[in-house]
Amino acid sequence: MRGIFAGMPWWVKWVAVPVIVLAVFGGLITSVVGFVIGLLFKALALVALVGGLVFVVRKFMTSSNSRGDW
Repeated sequence: MRGIFAGMPWWVKWVAVPVIVLAVFGGLITSVVGFVIGLLFKALALVALVGGLVFVVRKFMTSSNSRGDW
């Protein structure tokens, strides 16, 4: 790979090639990043909902147990 870029100026390696790669694969990269962020958001929402459900059930169970003592 070094032989290909050996005689090229620095801006070809560090500017032109990344711009071409982003132009060709930009849609794929953004869709993969969007999918991963969406998956992480759904996992976080799942954890929050399950945690909220456990909190509400425990709160309800402790309040119903204390009413039974009367």
